[in-house]
Amino acid sequence: MAAGLSAASITVSVRGANGSLIENREWTGTSIDQLAAAVPWRTFRWYRGQRHYSGTYWSATMRDHVIYESRLELARLLFADFDPSVRRVVAQPFLLKAEVDGAVRKHIPDYLLVTDEGPVVVDVKPLHRLSKPEVAFTFGWTREVVEVRGWKYEVWSEPPAAQVENIRFLSGYRRDWLFDRGLVDELRGAELDGVSLRRAAASLPSRPEEQVRSAVYHLLWTRELTVDLDRPLSPTHVLRRTA
Repeated sequence: MAAGLSAASITVSVRGANGSLIENREWTGTSIDQLAAAVPWRTFRWYRGQRHYSGTYWSATMRDHVIYESRLELARLLFADFDPSVRRVVAQPFLLKAEVDGAVRKHIPDYLLVTDEGPVVVDVKPLHRLSKPEVAFTFGWTREVVEVRGWKYEVWSEPPAAQVENIRFLSGYRRDWLFDRGLVDELRGAELDGVSLRRAAASLPSRPEEQVRSAVYHLLWTRELTVDLDRPLSPTHVLRRTA
């Protein structure tokens, strides 16, 4: 740990779902269950001329809405929702405080992801702002605080354009209750490995092609099927079964 950060000074505050406020708890002594059950530390605002676009996203992972404060944060939410290893997503999960270089510093991360590999604390920031000294300083001590617990800290910036647009498109097929379960099960049993999207949509002659195509997109969202997402989706994309 860097000399400028006092480990004994690190505390965390969270807001409970029942409106309770838990303040200045020992960081390493606060359980992941408490942090994962938190509601956003602050709520977003709308006002005329604001530079960022705030909103709520219905997460298939959470089966509930999750807030975001910018288009870039929304993109990170899409990637988290698309990731099968992510079990929980918490926006603005807690307020961290620590004494750094002799002064008390505060920071609210953008997201806490509870994953199969362990907790991930995420800050979202445009790439062009990462070089600003105040941003680098805040993310630097935050990383140290998070890694004290053996957790992962991630600073997330603009993703590849094709990937985010493909995932954004597939997110339109994330609501599982909208799909005929019989049709989805038929596709699960069909031989689609190595088949193009065009052929897959026509693979069940007894079913309307539009419905089959939509169900294929749903299976792409759930990652039961995969395609190359590094280029814009097209009918020529080849499907692969996941292991």
